[in-house]
Amino acid sequence: MIKSSIDKNFYFSPSVFLFPLLFVMVMWICFYANLHYFPEMHEFGILPKTLKGLRGVPLHVFIHGSFKHLLNNSIPIFFLIMALKYFYRQQFWKVLFIGILFSGIGTWLIGRNSYHIGASSLVYCLVSFIFFKGILSKYYRLVALSLTIVLLYGGIIWYMFPNAETLKGNVSWEGHFAGFVTGLTMGIFIKTPQFEKPIFYDWEHPDFDPSDKPFFKQFDEHGNFINPPKPEPEVIEETEVDSYFKSSVKVIYEFLKMK
Repeated sequence: MIKSSIDKNFYFSPSVFLFPLLFVMVMWICFYANLHYFPEMHEFGILPKTLKGLRGVPLHVFIHGSFKHLLNNSIPIFFLIMALKYFYRQQFWKVLFIGILFSGIGTWLIGRNSYHIGASSLVYCLVSFIFFKGILSKYYRLVALSLTIVLLYGGIIWYMFPNAETLKGNVSWEGHFAGFVTGLTMGIFIKTPQFEKPIFYDWEHPDFDPSDKPFFKQFDEHGNFINPPKPEPEVIEETEVDSYFKSSVKVIYEFLKMK
């Protein structure tokens, strides 16, 4: 089966599996170091509205407070980064970098006065980006991915806002909210030209102007064909050469019988 030009953007490479694996391994190494060597590693998280807390913007995604916290983030991070790398290969680094940066900055701006750690803000960012970008692209593979994301992670929306569960359980709803908004913004503004419909004809261009094309002048504004006016009969003037071979003398032909 011949692949379309868009489908050729989807192909498996070792980096699709290895990079999310490496990302998760760094999370586990940091947790091990925190558990055995650096018990105060949580201080490298985001502390809102303080200069000291800004260092946590790029680091908070690798720091976790408990084994359950780490495990809950490891599985979705692995599969979401894998999906991002496979389906949005050209935008991968941009989405990942901006996602970590602005999710962290958003948490730093609106967060409560405590340390915010964990990769859940990145989880919300990737879920949001993959869902909205797929819907906006209108490409069937990406739309299917968006629907899969909704089925798997649709329930996490309830942890984006302050409520009894998030406040009592020390859940950083601010990080979740900042990550979701960051992913939504990237889904709207980051372009994915590799998924645009290929243009084969001039009239498919968005800036095509049919007013100067003779063919399109044969149709009205509603697309109805306009019958062209009948051409006027052409008057041919007689030349001197034509008059030379013409004569007004009446010629009578008689047939003679053979004797």
